[in-house]
Amino acid sequence: MTVHTGKHFLQIPGPTNVPDRVLRAMDVPTIDHRGREFAQLGLEVLEGCKAVFRTKNPVVIYPSSGTGAWEAAIVNTLSPGDKVLMVETGHFATLWKGLAEKFKLDVEFLPGDWRRGAQPEEIGVRLADDRQHRIKAVMVVHNETSTGVTSRIPEIRRAIDRAKHPALFLVDTISSLGSIEYEHDAWGVDVTVCCSQKGLMLPPGLASMQYRRRLSPQQRPTRRAGPIGIGKRSSSRTRTVRGLTRLPPIFSTACAKRSRC
Repeated sequence: MTVHTGKHFLQIPGPTNVPDRVLRAMDVPTIDHRGREFAQLGLEVLEGCKAVFRTKNPVVIYPSSGTGAWEAAIVNTLSPGDKVLMVETGHFATLWKGLAEKFKLDVEFLPGDWRRGAQPEEIGVRLADDRQHRIKAVMVVHNETSTGVTSRIPEIRRAIDRAKHPALFLVDTISSLGSIEYEHDAWGVDVTVCCSQKGLMLPPGLASMQYRRRLSPQQRPTRRAGPIGIGKRSSSRTRTVRGLTRLPPIFSTACAKRSRC
């Protein structure tokens, strides 16, 4: 058995160390996750999340890892066979690409050297060349955990707009939200993906997402890219309006998140 002397300090890319005040916030008895007390907790967490995402719109929470949030983003916005544009910025961008391919998406992966973020100019040129608008989404990792490189999200949004392209803009903020400047609404992101254990400095297991607006008829998936599982957007949003979650939540992490929001 490993014996720790002194305060344990985790030194890996993620999960990150959880602050003491967050650990104390988790030290509470379990309550009924369908009761009024949890609904109040849920409403406080969801309202606080708006400030973290920098949005005025509702945030959706799932009991899952970041991978589950990736899946939810895909199945709620894309159909099998849809073409998406992704950028090689590091290990986690590569993992997201692999997941997209498992959901039968046609991934065009702009090559990178893992030393710089996604280049807005390259994305803009590729979208301008896509005159038939076959590309349905641009998917970018904001801050790449494996390398530390950060992509310029506002500039990528401007590149999409200059190309007059209707592609959705999906951004992974798992290691950036809460630690790097991020503006979901102001930067025109369509779907922001996050999880608790990196930038937010919480225990693992609580994914959160923000959808900027309703999809236009042209942007709605004709067939979902995979089984809904935990990530069904419609029923999740219906419950979160009341402060509840579609599936049993990780209660202690919800308490922790309230202390961070």
